[in-house]
Amino acid sequence: MKTQNKTVLISVSDKTNVVEFARFLSSQNYKILSTGGTAKLLAEAGIKITKVSDHTGFPEIMDGRVKTLHPKIHGGLLADRDNSNHVDAMQQNSIEGIDILVINLYPFEQTLQKTDDFNTIIENIDIGGPAMTRAAAKNHKHVAVVTNPADYADIQAEIEANGDISPDTRLGLAHKAFNHTAHYDAIISNWFYTQTGADTKYINLTAEHKQTLRYGENPHQQAWFYNMQGASDSLANAQQLQGKELSYNNINDTDTALSIVTEFDKPCVAIIKHANPCGVAVADNLTTAYKQAFACDTVSAFGGIIALNGNIDANTAQEITKIFSEVVIAPSIDEDAKAIFAKKKNLRLLITGQFNNNAKPQIDVKAVSGGLLVQTSDDATLSADELNIVTDVKLSEQQVADILFGFKVTKYVKSNAIVLVKDNTTIGIGAGQSNRVGSVKIAATQAGEQARGATLISDAFFPFADNVELASEYGIAAILQPGGSIRDDEVIASANKHNIAMAFCGKRTFRH
Repeated sequence: MKTQNKTVLISVSDKTNVVEFARFLSSQNYKILSTGGTAKLLAEAGIKITKVSDHTGFPEIMDGRVKTLHPKIHGGLLADRDNSNHVDAMQQNSIEGIDILVINLYPFEQTLQKTDDFNTIIENIDIGGPAMTRAAAKNHKHVAVVTNPADYADIQAEIEANGDISPDTRLGLAHKAFNHTAHYDAIISNWFYTQTGADTKYINLTAEHKQTLRYGENPHQQAWFYNMQGASDSLANAQQLQGKELSYNNINDTDTALSIVTEFDKPCVAIIKHANPCGVAVADNLTTAYKQAFACDTVSAFGGIIALNGNIDANTAQEITKIFSEVVIAPSIDEDAKAIFAKKKNLRLLITGQFNNNAKPQIDVKAVSGGLLVQTSDDATLSADELNIVTDVKLSEQQVADILFGFKVTKYVKSNAIVLVKDNTTIGIGAGQSNRVGSVKIAATQAGEQARGATLISDAFFPFADNVELASEYGIAAILQPGGSIRDDEVIASANKHNIAMAFCGKRTFRH
């Protein structure tokens, strides 16, 4: 069923399947208007087109910045054909109605991933495209706006069957169009924020739907996974090589594990259970790092999430598969290691590609009643020069190394957080307690005899000396804490009394 006297305007940056779709529309007697590179592509494919500049009688000017911003284009998109005043205006001004707009916008998002050149980025801000898209979507009663090549086949099938596009379909396409321009403008707005650093009245969060999850934290909750713009080489874009579909909890825990190992340049392994580290280690190679991380808490590691910051070889894979793990994630993997993991059918294996720290979230967002709580992400770092040793006993070189290692881990442990470290390896972790003494007790009990001579890192200051007293009972030799309590003098005196070295860093790393 062919149409009569219909017009389509095609102007796309993403030219996927556009030639085939245009050829179909031409076969259905649609007059095709087109611009720039799209017009050239369609003409070279032998499809009859009319250039927009010929249609408007006005040339493309200013290096293409102005080409569709013309009454003959916007009148054709916005005219209400049921309104006699609109119809009269069309006739008086020789404006033809446009029935379908096939469009997607300048690749601003992709440009950000390729370059940081200011002028190049500015030139990839589309002006005419969003204006046409919004016009067509507003007038969806008469105009179908197609912004996604994935919709071409369904549109073609509907035209073939019915000779036109139904009102319900046009309404759905309008929703997609406004969703498309909202996402586009949010990315641009967020980029300008990075250029100015100025406070902004609105926060623009935009992400693309990646998958619908089976359920959320619990079976009665719905859940979805969205991909933020620019997040290449990240968890959201990781390639799943095997295993069951990822769950909400898998993704949440894997993000914590991945965030930890990306803190380190040397081979590092992190094992996570219920969003808390249960073992982290840095070593000369990943196999050793895994063994040491696993030894921290062999019970909790069962069914855990494992992140590695380097290539997985067969030896490391062999060690990991000795117990059941939910997820293993790393930047790359050897073929023989893949074969070893393949024997564990339920294990989810994810490969990210080379880690991209730019993919780390710049803000944390939490929904609260009636609003959003927003903060910058915790990117706190610590160097040896920042350590203020406040006790008579000084830190050894290894204790300083353990403090710097442990500080990075403690950022990812739920408060109140206590991490015990020995030789760049966690040996005990106390997490999520309502009082700090409880966390010290959990971490030290977990470490057992290994606590003797270990270094303790606290995410916040010690309000009382009782934490130091308890640490001394387990033989802990060094402590890092932010300092800043009104009882700092009592705490320092207790450390001196028990011959414990203590350093203040002035940085709190709560994680709730």
